[in-house]
Amino acid sequence: MDCLELLGPENSLAKYMYLRDLQDRNRTLFYRLLQSHGKQMLPLVYTPTVGLACQQYSLVSRRARGLFITAEHTGKVAQVLANYPVKDVRAIVVTDGERILGLGDLGANGMGIPVGKIALYTAVGGVSPSFTLPITIDVGTNTESILANEHYIGLRQKRITGQAYDRLLDEFMDSVAKRWGRSCLVQFEDFGNKNAWRLLRKYQSRYCTFNDDIQGTAAVSVAGILASLKVTNSKIADHKFLFLGAGEAALGIADLLAMAIVKSGLGETEARARIHLIDSQGLITKDKPRNDAHKDSFAKDLAQSKDLLQIVELVSPTVLIGAATQPGAFSPQVLTKMAQLNRTPVVFALSNPTCKAECTAEDAYRHTEGRVLFASGSPFDPVTLNGRTFHPAQCNNVYIFPAVAFAVVCCRVYTIPDEVFLVAAETLAQLTSPADFDNGALYPPLDSIRDTSLQIAVKVAEFLYSKGLAHAMPEPTDKMTFLKSKLYDASYAA
Repeated sequence: MDCLELLGPENSLAKYMYLRDLQDRNRTLFYRLLQSHGKQMLPLVYTPTVGLACQQYSLVSRRARGLFITAEHTGKVAQVLANYPVKDVRAIVVTDGERILGLGDLGANGMGIPVGKIALYTAVGGVSPSFTLPITIDVGTNTESILANEHYIGLRQKRITGQAYDRLLDEFMDSVAKRWGRSCLVQFEDFGNKNAWRLLRKYQSRYCTFNDDIQGTAAVSVAGILASLKVTNSKIADHKFLFLGAGEAALGIADLLAMAIVKSGLGETEARARIHLIDSQGLITKDKPRNDAHKDSFAKDLAQSKDLLQIVELVSPTVLIGAATQPGAFSPQVLTKMAQLNRTPVVFALSNPTCKAECTAEDAYRHTEGRVLFASGSPFDPVTLNGRTFHPAQCNNVYIFPAVAFAVVCCRVYTIPDEVFLVAAETLAQLTSPADFDNGALYPPLDSIRDTSLQIAVKVAEFLYSKGLAHAMPEPTDKMTFLKSKLYDASYAA
């Protein structure tokens, strides 16, 4: 900790590099540091610092970590995986680098994402690092500035698409299952919108896989919404939801939200009627279909508009969610209107990194007279207003994906249904205490993230066994004791 403090608060990238060097030199100490100082370390090894690290990855990467599979390996992926020396890989995080956070197509530089996620599998979830593998599928990049960089570590070509792309991904998934078994988890991360949903639905019933941008983001967001019901003393069916953004994250949240509303007693049509989405063309309405069945399932009989303030006035939402990487989109006027419409407005500015957030925490509290229930994708500092200090909630996927991964790996699962993420969301919402609410937070403190993760993993494991999806036999009668026995211990051997 002393070495990191000497680097100063402004040198987050230097701290990231220091921690990566520590991981290479002393894996046990690296994970002990993350486990014992999680609140300070998580922003350095993952969001928001990981975004800066990815932008500079070709320059800051000092030692190879993970596995690169390139377009040139088509037809040879099984050989590449066979050359990896670890015989028992149980969890993989993979990206193709096309949509890194809110930064766009970074190509092979996107390796920082699976490297960071894998670290959290261990530090938060408890998965042994010996069982994990970060992978980047390098199919090129369409970002000219990256291709022109003489230090770029990836393929210097435009992205492959179509059948060539699909053939490589199919070969990759099949080769993983053959090399390490059907229960080897493959978490998809930061794929482009056009591929993320398509690949999830293509592989979900055939392999042990999930997409964190879609399902993890959905679970943690729905958890925050469910937690907010305790403050507003309301039911989820009482609310109307407005999304700025209709990409993979927004649609994932909307789908899981609809599932939660249906579970409360309403029909599917009624549930979706409470959810409104805005994409780049404006409010999604029935008179202007998108020729996208997923988006059109949320279309409304309302006037077309691209003006957010006008749409807020038209819809009168109780919950406003930003997932469009449009910084400042939640203007003072929009926030003020939300406060006029609602005694306790709920506003989530989820876009990452911090510079892409739809509004700052200070703006959210200031323009709602401190009445807002606010959450953001990246962390914000506490805000003091009228003598009260608010601690903005971070809607961080770290509450979800390590727990789900740990449960799935320990239970030897072959497929992961969407219901798993509603179970995780409901459990997380129940773990938020009255003291957390008093501080303005909608989630348990990050200081207790490992215990939170374990409790979520237990509920997920119980669900998996109840549905016949777990293949670790015999079934343990005490799931908590079973999972605790599998936790990675970042201690030196006696």
